[in-house]
Amino acid sequence: MKETKESGLDFIIDKLTNSIENVISGDSFSTEICLVTVNDIKLITAKTGWLFNWKMELKNPERDIYKLTITNNSKVIQGLISLEVKSDHVYMHLIESAPFNKGISKVYSGVAGNLVAFACKLSFQRGHQGNVSFLSKTQLIKHYEKTLGAIHFGGRVMIIESQSALKLINKYFKN
Repeated sequence: MKETKESGLDFIIDKLTNSIENVISGDSFSTEICLVTVNDIKLITAKTGWLFNWKMELKNPERDIYKLTITNNSKVIQGLISLEVKSDHVYMHLIESAPFNKGISKVYSGVAGNLVAFACKLSFQRGHQGNVSFLSKTQLIKHYEKTLGAIHFGGRVMIIESQSALKLINKYFKN
């Protein structure tokens, strides 16, 4: 398989919410995160406004793609994350909010934070103490330090360690 060079993640943490929050009303909605299905992938395309090729991502056997949906509304995907469980941490390959959750006219805030919190939760479940890593776009390093409590490890490598991971998990997953 051809090795692809990762350019770094450039997701924005717009707001750390308790789940996801309607931008206009301020109403909070509980969420669920589960694995993406082949049927889901058929709807996640450039034609529908998604930036990444999630179909290709799904073909990578080391990675799992998870979708974020509002509880009792599993047909509408709010965001996606591609994760790989490594020997001592979870690595975030891609993260993307749904097209309608980006920009000034977005419907919900808190999507990216919710997905990152899930990566931290998965890391604890797999025995990796909440440790998560990812490559950042250079201009977003300070943003991730401030919003996620991530540590700039060098180059563009960012890590989220146990203490910051627990804060994110407690924010999004109270039960």
